[in-house]
Amino acid sequence: MTDCELLTAGLERMHIKFCPQAVDQLLRFSALLLDKNKVMNLTAVTDPCEVVTRHFLDCAALVPYLQAGQRVLDVGTGAGFPGLPLAILCPEASFVLLDAQRKRIDFLREVITALGLTNCTAVHARAEDFAGDNRASFDAATSRAVAMLRVLCELALPMVKVGGAFLAMKAVDCMDEVGSAANAFTVLGAPAAELLRYTVPFDEIPRVIVRLRKTAETPAQYPRRFKRIQADPL
Repeated sequence: MTDCELLTAGLERMHIKFCPQAVDQLLRFSALLLDKNKVMNLTAVTDPCEVVTRHFLDCAALVPYLQAGQRVLDVGTGAGFPGLPLAILCPEASFVLLDAQRKRIDFLREVITALGLTNCTAVHARAEDFAGDNRASFDAATSRAVAMLRVLCELALPMVKVGGAFLAMKAVDCMDEVGSAANAFTVLGAPAAELLRYTVPFDEIPRVIVRLRKTAETPAQYPRRFKRIQADPL
């Protein structure tokens, strides 16, 4: 299969509604990503078909858990995952792609402009700094294999509204990580973790989305400075 055929078939297998423009935009993103990757370390994946399976279809697993009209924050977006594919596949939601590395954000801004996306913004900032002016301002937050859960939760949950959710994409063997973060979940206002298991078409590696529904406000002292979070995680 070509990357286009693989992407179309994969989205259909996942029962995700999409338009031809979304496929074109995702494939354009892939081309821009692989071209920039020649001069900047953005991804270890260099085959266009693997970009489809290991990046795009994996990110698409979050689509059923997002809704039209939601404001979504992607914490530590890196090369744009999962936030940018989600912005393409969920045009009726809005997305903020957050990362602390200026070069990555500059690249994502170029991609957003090239694709003509109007529901997506790339922001250069540390999560704990960005949280200062954006507490409880997002309906959902996402993150994909950025850090340990109890660190991620302290960075992301303060910016999620009560009634919203943090969706962390993890490997299937994350049970110990989830268990060690139980205290963090409780302290930050999302005490119960749901494990949503899925398998990416044509890849067949099982993965997990850890969904944390926020039921209470996060105490004002969180998030702490990142060095403190790392040194003394909740």
